[in-house]
Amino acid sequence: MGHLVLGGMTNAEQTSVLITGGNKGLGFEAARRLGEHGWTIFLGSRDEGRGRAAADKLADSGANVVMVPLDVTSDDSVSEAVRLVRQHTDRLDVLINNAGAPGKVVAPADATVDDIHSVYDTNVYGPIRVTHAFLPLLRAADHPRVVMVSSGGGSFAVVTDPEQPVSKMHELAYSSSKAALNMITVRYAQALPEIKFNVATPGEVANRKFAATDMNHHTGELTVTEGTDSIVELAMIDADGPTGIFIDRLGPVAW
Repeated sequence: MGHLVLGGMTNAEQTSVLITGGNKGLGFEAARRLGEHGWTIFLGSRDEGRGRAAADKLADSGANVVMVPLDVTSDDSVSEAVRLVRQHTDRLDVLINNAGAPGKVVAPADATVDDIHSVYDTNVYGPIRVTHAFLPLLRAADHPRVVMVSSGGGSFAVVTDPEQPVSKMHELAYSSSKAALNMITVRYAQALPEIKFNVATPGEVANRKFAATDMNHHTGELTVTEGTDSIVELAMIDADGPTGIFIDRLGPVAW
């Protein structure tokens, strides 16, 4: 019994975070950085093998990590993830909705609903599925935060700026899914003031730079660490910090 009580006390002092798509790229780097702060990392990964390998790597460097099989497009998978997290904690301090799908860059004239739907399932319905399922655990935390990982491509201000490369990238799925995610985040922030809901983009909008990840075949000019600066910043905001904002590592991004 003493051990259980001790475990509970330790647990109460440790900040916990669930990161979707945590096995690689921005998700993995955010997990590594927050793990260095002593946080308990729930590493969400759709692919269990890759998730275990990533979790082992973090654990080897001293992080307190629990691998959580998590496919954000599946209600059953998300429910199972909640059950698993509940075995370790009775509250969740931070949720980072990082899992994303780039889609195929299909010219708007050729884009079908199927092309759009698969991207929305991960980028829009995924964060709603996960947020909805984890709300009870978030509400049990003293100072809960939700970070949505979006893109400058989800900003009307950025996409309508002819100087921005994304203005010339002709596709429908990805940019519109991130615009939807941005609006969803603002609406959550307004309706649930007890939880901080904010949006991060891994790029530098003003400098027209983006972070090197699998999604862009590592062509981005920013490192994956720089790409996670805004994500980590929003994960670590304090109780009187902002809600309903959109930032990159340099500061606010226009909607």
